Amino acid sequence: MKQLANKIAVVTGGNNGIGLAVARLYASEGAKVVITGRNPVSIRSAVALIGHGAGGLVSDASNIGCLTQTFEDITTKFAGKIDILVVNAGVYIPAPFAQYTEEMFDETSDINFKGAFFTVQFALPFLNNGASIILTGATVAETATINGAAFAASKAALRSLARSFSAELLSRDIRVNVISPGPTDTAMFERSMHRVVQAGGTKKHWLTRSPLKRLASTEEVAKAYLYLASDASRYMLGAEIVIDGGDRTI
Repeated sequence: MKQLANKIAVVTGGNNGIGLAVARLYASEGAKVVITGRNPVSIRSAVALIGHGAGGLVSDASNIGCLTQTFEDITTKFAGKIDILVVNAGVYIPAPFAQYTEEMFDETSDINFKGAFFTVQFALPFLNNGASIILTGATVAETATINGAAFAASKAALRSLARSFSAELLSRDIRVNVISPGPTDTAMFERSMHRVVQAGGTKKHWLTRSPLKRLASTEEVAKAYLYLASDASRYMLGAEIVIDGGDRTI
């Protein structure tokens, strides 16, 4: 039997990278999947890749005003409440600390931290009791990060939110956990860097650091999201799963 049969799953930022891999895996395991993102073209493309009757909605995690309508549309589409919420929408804007602007900081915080906080808050009336909420963190939250201080801090905030949210939602048996990937082979390198050569340099840096001498694939990371979405992880809440190829331990 498929692990997520008849469950309704929402993946924010599900139109590319890890979010898309998660959405595809969830759909293949029987879930009714809706992805959100800011780019309508990439959403349409992602929905086609996911298949299985998946849906896609344009929704900006930094625009708090649109969140209620987003969740209303999702529950209307599938005539049911949400069982799995993956809060994955995020942005990485690298720059040296001395040159980081208020605009760059606000965009990072508005999507990665404030957006995650209010996505969960606005989703609450549309979640089933016993739902699983999964926040996408990052291993850089636990290390010194050159040119990425704001990003790392925003991801560290999510680790704290998972603990507090879990404590507050115990009465509804809603569990909140974090998955913190290490370097993963996604388009984020190209999107976040101004030149492809810089992206290539970043990949080479992480390949040198990795005990496995490679980046994670999005499909490898997605399997951890499947575990936290399934009943196999019912006893986990407020916890973190780190997927970094041994970077922090070896």
